[in-house]
Order: sequence, then C-alpha cells, then structure tokens
Amino acid sequence: MTTTAPRPEAPHGSRRLFAAVTSNAATTLAEHRRTYRVPPVASEPVAAIAALVDAAGLRGRGGAGFPTAIKLRAVASGRKGKPVVVVNGTEGEPLSSKDATLMRLQPHLVLDGAALAAAAVGATQIYVCIDRENTASIAAMQRALDERRRAEPMAVPIEILGSPPRYVAGEETALVHWINGGDAKPTATPPRPFERGVDGLPTLVDNVETLAHITQIAAFGSDWFRSVGTDAEPGTILVSMRGAVAKPAVYEVPVGYALSDVIGHAAPTDGVQAVLVGGYFGSWLDARQCATMHLCDAELRPAGGGLGCAAVAVLPVGACGVFESARVLAWMAAETAGQCGACVNGLAAISQTFTALAFGRTRPADLQLLHRWAAQVEGRGACRFPDGAIRFLRSVLDVFGDDLDAHAKGMPCAASTRGASLLPVPVSREIWR
Repeated sequence: MTTTAPRPEAPHGSRRLFAAVTSNAATTLAEHRRTYRVPPVASEPVAAIAALVDAAGLRGRGGAGFPTAIKLRAVASGRKGKPVVVVNGTEGEPLSSKDATLMRLQPHLVLDGAALAAAAVGATQIYVCIDRENTASIAAMQRALDERRRAEPMAVPIEILGSPPRYVAGEETALVHWINGGDAKPTATPPRPFERGVDGLPTLVDNVETLAHITQIAAFGSDWFRSVGTDAEPGTILVSMRGAVAKPAVYEVPVGYALSDVIGHAAPTDGVQAVLVGGYFGSWLDARQCATMHLCDAELRPAGGGLGCAAVAVLPVGACGVFESARVLAWMAAETAGQCGACVNGLAAISQTFTALAFGRTRPADLQLLHRWAAQVEGRGACRFPDGAIRFLRSVLDVFGDDLDAHAKGMPCAASTRGASLLPVPVSREIWR
C-alpha cells in the first residue's frame, strides 16, 4: 500500500520567503530539502502546477503584476518546440535589493521555483540571468547549483548568465534578445517571448521572487498563500526600504500592508516629507497620502502609481524633492536604449529642462512645457521605459508643485543649492552585451 508523504509545516505569519534564514549565510540544499521536495521531472506540461498557481492568485513580483498562471499557460500552449524558462534576476532598479537578497540567502527557493515553472510549461532549459556586477548573488546561485549537481539529479539543465548592467536589460524582450546573441535592448512586439523567445522557442520570463513564491505554493498550497494579503492581490511582497531611514533593509510584508507601518519599521531619521513608492518608475506620495495608503495596486494605481518592484524611499523634511527628482530624471535619460525618438529626445529634453528648473535657471513657462512633453512621450516607446519615466515625472509635478513654482521663479531652496544627494543614482555606461 502506498501512502502520501505528509505536507511539511508551513511558515506562520508574514515571514515566509526568509522563514528558514537564521544567519547572513545562504540556506544549504540539505536544510532546504527538510521542507521542500525535489521538483518533478516532466517531458510534457504539468497542468496541475499552473492550476495551483492560478488558485493561489499569484501575480508577478517583477513590476508589472501580471497573473503568473496566465503566463505559464501561454508558454505551455506553444506549438513551436520545447519551451525555455528565463529567471530574471537582473534587478536594474537602483532602489531595489530584494532580488539580490533573496538569491543570496534563499537560492534554492528560486531554483526550485524555476524547476517547477519548467515542469509547468514542459521546458527543457533554464537560464538564470543576473546583473554581472552583482557578484555576490551570482556566487550564491552558483554555489547552490553546484550543490544540486552533486546531490540530486537535475530535472532540467540550468545555466547562470551574467547580464549587462543596464536597467532596460531586464525588460523581457531585451533579455531574450541578449541571450540570443544581440544587444540587451527591447525588440518590437509581437511576437512576445511566450510566442517566440530564446532560440525562437516559447519562453517564460519570470522574476526571482515570483519563482520563490511558486516553490512555497507547491509545498504549502494555494489556501495557505492566500491566508495573507488581499483577495485580489494575495501573498506577501519583499519591500526594499531606502532613503532617510535608520534601518534600511528588505522587509517581507503582506500585500495591502499599511505604508506608514513599513516606514515605521525602517525608522525615519528626519521626519517624512514624501515617499517614493515603486522605485524610480513608481511615483511620489506626499506625507498625507503616506498616512493612509496601503501597499497594493488597488490603492496605488488610482493615485497615479503602482506597487512595481515594491521599492520604497523616504524623503526627509528639509530635503529637496525637486533636486532629487532632477537627478533621477537625468539617470533615466541616460539609461534609454537609444531606439525610439520619443524616449531619446523626449526624456533628454525633459531632463535638461527639469535640471535647469531645479537650479532656478529657467522660466515659469517651462513648467507647462514639461506637462506637454509628458503627454507627447507617454505611450510612444517600443517598451514601457518612457511610460515609467513619465509616471515618475507626473508625480513630481503633483507632489512638489509649490516647490517647483518657487524654483521656476528663480528661488531654488537651500537643499538644492547645496547639492546634497540622498537617492542612489548609478553611472550609466554604454554596455549592452
């Protein structure tokens, strides 16, 4: 008589993805296997996996928030050869460190999730793409992969690739184009990767946090996953807290958690003037909004923003939101792939005008130019990069409107004239391969 192995005890509360982490070292394969079974080997798509993910209501954690089960089924239904799974660990958002932290501390959750996704779509190859300058994550994932090769049969071959250190390299068509030997720049769609991706095969591109959640859903069930979060957006999210806080870190909280509470955990050092939610392609919220807003798209999108990659940065009282935003807009203009006129010329003009405004070297009429250019650029790029930049710009014009008026009248604030910077802005380099 055969018996079904008992389901392992699931983590309680909202500490889930990091429940097994007891130190700053990565969980070993032996520790991981005490809770999680070896993923199945499947030559054809395993529909039950997609059904379980669907029942759990998992949405992608890479920024777009697209239902994961729909992506799995779209790739599984492809008719042009065996699919490929691409694990997106590029994390080009400067404010985000959640994916790097997850890969460094819980690499086996990610690798199991990739193997389960491969079984769900019937894939025969997995590529794990990580920013090549993120050497700590690459090393942790490689050590975990080596452990597996020594200890257990691999369901599907896995290869780790170091991707170019550019934000747009993480866009799914750009990543696929780079794996295929081209520049890591977005390509025209259709076809999307699920139709024709790596080597012309149906390709699933999923964020590392999304895949880690799949591992836990497979182990503990959809009801357990839905036991926290909201009905429309269940589960937990990893929030990267930055800015003027005493405890910058990655926090795991239920979707729908109060923004003011997660800010409180991070301990603001000089009060809260405004908060940037969703990273540089998210939006600013003023202190009043922060007091009532929750971390879910259902509330953030009507306010003009979105959860995005769940990166949050606190701007303290006394800092200059105009100056900080000018620095971010300059980075955005430098990060374009250089393929679309609206993005290249539009973002450059916006950045130059906004920077001049930040230092009181422009006219009040230029504020109207920024509004006009925002309308002209939005929706005209080959990818969503310019749309994210315009979303950020619109929130700046809204939240810092009074400050912008003063700057435009030649009265820049003391914080901007000092040039003291708070938000991290990487140096953009022409590296696409």
